[in-house]
Amino acid sequence: MADRAALEDLVRVQGERVRGLKQQKASAEQIEEEVAKLLKLKAQLGPDEGKPKFVLKTPKDFDIAGQFDPMLPDAECLKIMCEILSSLQIGDFLVKVNDRRILDGMFAICGVPDSKFRTICSSVDKLDKVSWEEVKNEMVGEKGLAPEVADRIGDYVQQHGGVSLVEQLLQDPKLSQNKQALEGLGDLKLLFEYLTLFGIADKISFDLSLARGLDYYTGVIYEAVLLQPPARAGEEPLGVGSVAAGGRYDGLVGMFDPKGRKVPCVGLSIGVERIFSIVEQRLEALEEKVRTTETQVLVASAQKKLLEERLKLISELWDAGIKAELLYKKNPKLLNQLQYCEETGIPLVAIIGEQELKDGVIKLRSVASREEVDVRREDLVEEIKRRTSQPLCIC
Repeated sequence: MADRAALEDLVRVQGERVRGLKQQKASAEQIEEEVAKLLKLKAQLGPDEGKPKFVLKTPKDFDIAGQFDPMLPDAECLKIMCEILSSLQIGDFLVKVNDRRILDGMFAICGVPDSKFRTICSSVDKLDKVSWEEVKNEMVGEKGLAPEVADRIGDYVQQHGGVSLVEQLLQDPKLSQNKQALEGLGDLKLLFEYLTLFGIADKISFDLSLARGLDYYTGVIYEAVLLQPPARAGEEPLGVGSVAAGGRYDGLVGMFDPKGRKVPCVGLSIGVERIFSIVEQRLEALEEKVRTTETQVLVASAQKKLLEERLKLISELWDAGIKAELLYKKNPKLLNQLQYCEETGIPLVAIIGEQELKDGVIKLRSVASREEVDVRREDLVEEIKRRTSQPLCIC
């Protein structure tokens, strides 16, 4: 077993050597020689003994050779992001987009050494939080970048706009001569065309300061931020950073493929915790409670030994499509039932009591106003629907 493990390590190392030579575009003779060594090692391993093979495949209509439109998936992701943020009704937002190829091309023409690309990238990414002077001081004072190089970077990263900025940079005498930057700008121009067709171009801003610190991004990157109104006197601004982000990472999945095949990928993520934080802060500012349930009415009892009656009533309400619930205790105290409604935000309580059963009515209580009215049992469904016909804030 130990000998086989050692042989597998040799196969892995030799396979990496072959892939490295191919990437370096070494001579065919040299590659063939190393491939022959690899095959010889694999032959010594023998059969895989039924071990399942993991094969990465690209969708048939997603030909990496250029037979597909590369910006359609990116545009669709941005459309989905805008739809999600709009549906959450957490306020106006803006999606900032950039491209890692544009960033790398910009750093190259500005004179940033290759070894400093990523560390300078992380400094630029702070521009949404601190001033350009602070970013420049970090790049020069802490990361050893020449001041004149930092100034050239500043001329670019402080720009933002729409497709007109993309077209302007396509005419930039220096940036347009960089192959990476030119490819990124060409894709962004096409992306904006699709975003216009999707009707969301007004929500998108081309922002040259957007860097997204993760190294695996290979193309378009994006980040959504809320456009917060100015804080009123005595209030803290609701600052939570980005609420959604994503981008293109064509090289990531292929790292796990033994043959190093390129698998195009694009995706997005939503900052659920940050969105919850925004909602909670706003409700606190308005002194409103957070509703934790969609329940419209709690079926409660005023005396003991009424569990069967509660079950009968809740079954009627469920059959009528009303969102109702009850406490699972056999004989809960009425006060506890009412407190539960206040804590969870249930707006109505349908109370069953011995007298109500005799009179053929249900006592319907409004939790907010604490007003109670007797409703004939046959009219209860209609009354609950009438009272809950207005949309409620469910957070």
